[in-house]
Order: sequence, then structure tokens, then C-alpha cells
Amino acid sequence: MSENLVNALDGNTFVVSDRRGDIVASPTDTTGLFSFDTRFLSKWVLTVDGQRLSPLSVNDLQYFETRFFLVPGTGTIYVNATLSVVRQRAVGNGFHEELTILNHDEKPVDLRVRIDAGSDFADIFEIKDAVGKKGKYYRRIDKQKLVLGYERETFRRETTISSSAPTQLDEDGLSFSLKIGPHSSWTTDLAVVTALAGREEEHDKPKYGRAARMARPNMAHSLEKWLEEAPSLVSDWEPLHTTYRRSLVDLAALRFTLPIGRGASLPAAGLPWFMAIFGRDSILTSLQALPFAPELAATTIRALGAWQGTRVDDFRDEDPGRIVHEIRAGETAAFEEQPHSPYYGNADATPLYVVLLDEYERWSGDSVLVRDREPQARAALAWIEEYADLQGNGYISYQRRNEETGLENQCWKDSWDSISYRDGRLPGFPRATCELQGYAYDAKIRGARLARTVWKDPEYADQLERQAADLKRRFNSDFWIEDGQYYALALDGDGSQVDALSSNIGHLLWSGIVDKSKAEAVARHLMGPQLFSGWGVRTLADGEARFNPVGYHTGAVWPFDNAFIAWGLRRYGFKAEAARIAAGILDAADYFSGRLPEAFAGYDRAFTVYPVEYPTACSPQAWSTGTPLLLLRTMLGLEPLGEHLVVEPALPRAIGLLALLNVPGRWGTIDVFGRGGVREEPKTRLRPQLSDGNQ
Repeated sequence: MSENLVNALDGNTFVVSDRRGDIVASPTDTTGLFSFDTRFLSKWVLTVDGQRLSPLSVNDLQYFETRFFLVPGTGTIYVNATLSVVRQRAVGNGFHEELTILNHDEKPVDLRVRIDAGSDFADIFEIKDAVGKKGKYYRRIDKQKLVLGYERETFRRETTISSSAPTQLDEDGLSFSLKIGPHSSWTTDLAVVTALAGREEEHDKPKYGRAARMARPNMAHSLEKWLEEAPSLVSDWEPLHTTYRRSLVDLAALRFTLPIGRGASLPAAGLPWFMAIFGRDSILTSLQALPFAPELAATTIRALGAWQGTRVDDFRDEDPGRIVHEIRAGETAAFEEQPHSPYYGNADATPLYVVLLDEYERWSGDSVLVRDREPQARAALAWIEEYADLQGNGYISYQRRNEETGLENQCWKDSWDSISYRDGRLPGFPRATCELQGYAYDAKIRGARLARTVWKDPEYADQLERQAADLKRRFNSDFWIEDGQYYALALDGDGSQVDALSSNIGHLLWSGIVDKSKAEAVARHLMGPQLFSGWGVRTLADGEARFNPVGYHTGAVWPFDNAFIAWGLRRYGFKAEAARIAAGILDAADYFSGRLPEAFAGYDRAFTVYPVEYPTACSPQAWSTGTPLLLLRTMLGLEPLGEHLVVEPALPRAIGLLALLNVPGRWGTIDVFGRGGVREEPKTRLRPQLSDGNQ
């Protein structure tokens, strides 16, 4: 998919096309126009006189708008085109495409312009699994609109296509017979509108040109406001400005709009497969973005609380108090052919929900929301004790109850082979991975603080603190591998240690469950050559039987993973180590033009010189987008303390000056500064500005 382009809007709708702007989708790729887990357009091909066009350049105006510059192909190396074609596409409720043809010749030209259109209405899960459709398709011409449709019982999806210029419509597309004068041009605005069942009224009055731009949300204004409200960055390391702006813009693009309040949105997980609500991903991204966009955390807390489990449902792996994993709106979810309507198969989002609630209150001072979500927080904490302890040993474990479609591994490393012994064997179930216990410990400590200071229930606070202390004591005994001086990746179904060395131990530092006497050994492993590649910490250590530098969770480097590891190292006082991780990840971001992918290969830095792309990684991906933000917080040592913000900078050597201006929080806004590293004359660029091209 490297030759394809992606336009996205707020996480609800996105387009993937080739460099011509054409869409020619296969049953198993993610080319097309997607909205709410359905592909509404699988074919969109422009021809002039029966020939497809050749791309000259592509201009990504903003994350929601792209301009394609094209010429007719001549079949020779030398192109002396007398015609040029410009397609400017903006994503909204579907998309609008302004098509302009310019005649540069001294003579008039007669042209036959054609757009072939079609849709397979594939569900995103059908694309992943190459599954065929069970309903029926239909096409019709209705009031100068081409309607493409699909229905299966009460499930119906439609795409309507229309043009502002006169056109000849047929069931396969639109045709234009044109005569363009010398040095003249012709333009039409094409409206492609998506509709779910029961929303046919959106087809009635298509808008074009300026009216269309006014009718759809003013995304440029929204993006400008988003950037203006974020803290301004000052640094003498120029690549950091590009990465910071890219993170803010991509985070804006990944906002998934919810019907719970005007403009309310939370982070979708990532393009192209995961443009949906994901409990774990939304929580961790909201944590990363707290000093920059605290409203994301507030929406995430409300939305996930509203979807919290209320019953025992084996098909969905649902329990009372469990936080949702994934919500889908496509055909397979509607007919319960897979359980994502919603699906609860994760073991970490529930304790992390309490962590986010507490961290949000510490930053924002918004005790109203914390009081409002007290029942959800208590239910989440109760889930840890009552439902998550599958083995009766006091640890969070997981084992899917839906054997056909449920997730086998329900931790963040959710691929099938991510949890293994050192010799490569896979453990049985239930599995209790180490970081889950850290999250549970952190949730209890934070829940106790909220109970004591906000909910005014000191007895409950005492109870949670006793549980946390007991968990920490047992964990540091049961998971510690004495001869290796590190924590086991997991306990298996028999309670035996799953002894692979992995990046999960870094999350233990972040959670605070690590005994101080063991922290130095953990930090030494994280920064040692088996785990640290020079770019970042690998998911699995080099030397383990399943280690593979291009293994998804068995050796690749995940930026988000490293951001939380760096945060954990700072918590235990390992400032230089945290700065070294930040330097490696931010260096990698520079090679990726500021946009960190979901993962990249775990080859040693001395071997590759530059970070090697991971195949099929999501980009942009929410918690990778949030990684530079959390690293900025970590490098500056930002921690809320009562009504104040503590600043304790520890910068990588390459950064001599780092500042964030107008950091929002319960203190209002504050400017924070850090100096260190190689001091140079600062090249200051303040607030990132909008431009006509991607920065």
C-alpha cells in the first residue's frame, strides 16, 4: 500500500487512493472510501478519451484534503501535455471532489471524460478475512444521482454520486462530453455521499462548489483552533518542530466524533484498520496527550464509562465493570458474525480507565467529572477483584470465552505468539502478564487517592491501599526471576513463570509496582543490548527463541511502548536512560518525516543506520502519534503536585533548549523550560502554523 494515499476526517471517514486519485480496490486491500467500518466506494476511476491519467504530483493540503495534478499519458518517456487535470478532494460525509481540466493549447479540444464508480460495501472484517457478501446489491439513477446500494435484511448502506455540471449517468458511472476552448478550463464538483439505513434524506439536496464547502464542517478552521489551543514548542533542535506539528495534526485527524456532545471526540486507534473506538488505545493516547489536549481524556472517560460492561456475556467476553475493547458498526458486527458490537476482550483497559481518571483529575482539577464517574471507577476496581482473577491467585489473568472469534491474547501485545517462554514455547491459559499486575496496582493506588480526596470515602481508600500493598509484595516475589534479575513476562496457567525477557518490564516501572531494590536491574536490562536497539526498546529481547526484528510483538520497536518505558524510568529516577530512549525515538521520527509508525524493525542501529519500516504498520496510529507528546513531558519532567506543576528537565544531548508555552492544567496555563545537552543558539519556531503543504 506504499503507493496509496490516505485522507482522513475525525476518524469517522477516510479515503485511500492511488497517486492519480483513483480507487481500484481488491477484495483484500484497504483502498476505497470508508465510513463506520464499511467501504462505500471500491471503484472511482477517471479517464479522458478512454485513457487513465499520469500523476505529476500530489499535494496533501491538510489531513482532510488532497490535490492531485495529472496529465494524459502519451505512451512515451517525453510528455508534452497540452491538457492538465486537477482533482481536489476533501473528505466529509463521503467526499467532494473538484475536477478541473485545463486546455493549454491554442485550439479548442473535444473530450470524453468518464468516471467509473462502484462499491462492494465490504465490511472491514470481510476485507481482513477475505469473506464474501451475503446480501444483495442494487444500482439506480434517481433524480440526476447515481445510487449504489447494498442491503441484507434491515442492514442497508448507500452511496450517492452527483455532479454540479451536466452529466450522462448510467449504472456504472458518469460521462461528460466537453468542448474546452483555447487556454480555457472546465470544472465540476462531484459529491459522493454515504448513508446508513434510515438516513436517505441526506441524498436529497447535494451541495456543490462554495455551498458544499460551507455546508461541510470548516475543517481548516477546526485544525487551526486545535493547533492554537495546544502548547507552543520552543527548541533549538529543528526536527522536533516537524515531529511536534505532525503529532498534533495526526491526532486531530484521528479524532473519532461521538454523539455525546457538540464536537466531542476521542482518539481512534489508527489508519487504515482501526478507525473505531478502542478502549486501551484511546486511554493510553489520552494519557499521552493530557498536557496538550486534555479534552480528549474527558471524552474518553465519558464514552468508555457509558459502554462499560454490565453483564456476563461469553460471546463478547463481557463482565460487569469491564471496559470495552472495541466497537464496530459494520455488517459482520450487526449480524453478530463477530463480537465487536461491542467486544470486551482485553484485560488492561479496565485498570487503565481508573489510571486515566486519576491522572486527568491531577492535571485538570475537574473533580465534577471524577465524582460523576465514581460508579464506573468503583465497578472497574471491583472487576479486578471479582472477575479478572481467573486462577484465584490474586492476579489479573485472561482467557477468551469466545473460542471462535475472541482475542487469544488480551494484553496490548495481542498477536498469537507474543507471550512465550525463553525457549519459544507458548504457555497455556489463563495467562497473567506482568504489566497487567502493574496496571492493577496503579489503579488501586490511584483509586485510593480519589476515594480519599474526591469521593470522601476513607474506608474504601484504606481497603484499596491494603490490596495494593499486598499485590506489590506478592508480585515482587512471584514474578521475579532471581538468576536473571528481571521480571517474568507472565505466569502461565499453572502459576509457573513465563521467563522471556521483554519490554513489558518497562511498564512495571511506569506503574510503580517495582521494588526500589529491583529497579536498577530492570533499567539495566531495558538499556542493555538485548532489548535496546539504539532506536528504542524492542518488544522481545535479542537472544530469545522467538526474537525476530520484524516480528510484530517479538522484536519490533513500538514507539508508544518506549514512551511509557521512558516515563517509568523517570519515575524511578533514571533520567539519563529516559533521555536516551527519547533521543532514539525522536531520531527515528525524523527519518519518518515526523510521523512515527505503529512499529518499526528492531534491527540494531549500528547495523541499519536508519530505522527500517515495519510491513503493514498503521500510519498514522494514535498512540504512536501521542508518543512525542509523552516524550516531551518526560524530558521536561512534568508532574502535577496539588495546584502546581513540577518541572525537572533532563534533555538528550542533542537538545540544548526545550520549552512548552501555555501548558494547560488546574494551574491555568504555565510556561515550562529546560536546558541541557549540546547548547546552540536557539532556532525558535513558536506555534505550528497551517500551510499549503504537509510539514
